[in-house]
Amino acid sequence: QVQLVESGGGLVQAGGSLRLSCTASGRVFSINAMGWYRQAPGMQRELVASIASGDSTNYVDSVKGRFTISRDNAKNTVYLQMNSLKPEDTAVYYCNAGYSRTNAGPYWGQGTQVTVSS
Repeated sequence: QVQLVESGGGLVQAGGSLRLSCTASGRVFSINAMGWYRQAPGMQRELVASIASGDSTNYVDSVKGRFTISRDNAKNTVYLQMNSLKPEDTAVYYCNAGYSRTNAGPYWGQGTQVTVSS
């Protein structure tokens, strides 16, 4: 099993920045991709950004140029730097870990709320 603990959510004004962190523990050697998903009220959960072995990344079009995913392998931690935030970025953000940067893996964090005020 892999456990994921997220931090860094909060309330920010439009145009501001936040950085989310997700630290993995447990059988971390069994995974080779991590990512961030988000779910707004009444909406389906969507992939925001992901990173896999070799540091290949994937972003949803709506965040390209504003969000950056990165990772620190020594700390088993993945980050999501979110700049130029918009009210439509408001959602619960979930860390995910698995085997592919395009498909959700089996491990999820508890979620962290990001609220962007206009």
